[in-house]
Amino acid sequence: MKFIKPYQEYLINLFLKNLIIVTLIFASLSFILNILEEVKFFKEFQLGFYYPIIFTALNLPSILFEIFPFIILISTQMFFMHLYNRDEINIFKNYGIKNTDIIKIVSIITLIFGFFLIFGFHMFSSSLKYNYLSFKNNFTDDNKYLAVINENGLWIKDEIDDSIIITNAKKIESNFLVNVSISILNKDFQLIETIIAENANIRNNMWVIEKPKIYSIGENREEIDILRLNSNFDIKKINNLFSNLASLNLFQLKSQYDDYKRLGYSTLELESQMHKLIALPVYLIIMILIGSMIMFNAKHNKSKIFNVVSGILFSVMIYYINYFFNVMGLNERIPVILSIWFPLFILILISTMGLIKVNDK
Repeated sequence: MKFIKPYQEYLINLFLKNLIIVTLIFASLSFILNILEEVKFFKEFQLGFYYPIIFTALNLPSILFEIFPFIILISTQMFFMHLYNRDEINIFKNYGIKNTDIIKIVSIITLIFGFFLIFGFHMFSSSLKYNYLSFKNNFTDDNKYLAVINENGLWIKDEIDDSIIITNAKKIESNFLVNVSISILNKDFQLIETIIAENANIRNNMWVIEKPKIYSIGENREEIDILRLNSNFDIKKINNLFSNLASLNLFQLKSQYDDYKRLGYSTLELESQMHKLIALPVYLIIMILIGSMIMFNAKHNKSKIFNVVSGILFSVMIYYINYFFNVMGLNERIPVILSIWFPLFILILISTMGLIKVNDK
C-alpha cells in the first residue's frame, strides 16, 4: 500500500518543481547583483575575475537563506497558477479534494523544508559565510585587529605603531571594560609591560583607564590615577565585529549566547537571531497561506505578471512589518521574543481571514 496517494505525489512534485525554478531564478539574480559588488571591492587589488566569482559563491547560500520566505511565497503563486491554467482545481473538486486539502499538503512539505533549512542548509550556508568573512578580512585593513569572546571574557589583539597590545576583560558594562588586563609586547612578541585596572572607558579610540597598576620589565610596580591608551578599537567597533550573525548556526548561536551572558555583553541580537531561526518553519507556512490567499482571491484572468507583482508587494510589506518589530525588540521597546513572534501572529490572522470559505472558490 502506497503511503502517498497519486494526487498528493503529483501536488508535491509540482510544488517542489516550482520551488526549484523560483530558487534558481532568485539565485541567478542574487549572483549577478553580488558579483558586481565583489568586482568593485577587488578592483583595486587587480586579481582578475576569479576572486569575485569565488567570494560570490561563498556568500550566495547565505543570501538565499535570508530570502527563502519570499521564494516560498512566489513558488506558491506559481504552483496555483499552474493548477488554474490547467483547470486542475476544478478537477480535484470533482474528485472530492478540497482547496484546504491542497493547502494542507503544501504546508506539510513546507514545514519539513523549513526544518531542513534550519538544520541542514543553514549550517552549510553559515559555514560558507564564515569562510567568506574570514577570507575577505585578509583583503581589508582590519586583518591585524582581532576580537573574540569566549568563556574567559573578551580578548582583543591590536597593533599600534610598533607595539602589539593584547587586552582581556571579564565584562562589558555600557562603555566600560571591567577587570581589564592589558599586555603590551614588541614586534618580537616580547613582553614590555602589563597594565591591570578595574575598568577602562572605551567610548572612543582613546581609552581612559582609571587607577591602573603598571608592571614593567625590570622596574617596580607603578600606580597612577589616569592612563590614556590609544587603540584601534572603541565600543562601536567591538559591537560591529560581533554583529554579523549569519556566519553562526543555531548551536553556535547558543554557545555564543552563553559566552555573552558570562561576559555581561548584550545578548539582544543573539536572542533575536535564534528566535528568527526557530520561527522559520512557521514563517514559511505563513508564506504558503498568504500565497494561497492571494491566488484564491485574485481574478484568475489576470496575467502572471500581475499575480507575481502582487506577491512581491506583499513580500515588501511583510519585510517592513518584521523589520519594524525587530528594531523595536533590539531597542528594548518590546521584549525580543515578542518582536519576532507577534508579527507572525498578525500575519497568521491576516492569512487565515483571507482563506475563509476557501473551499467555495
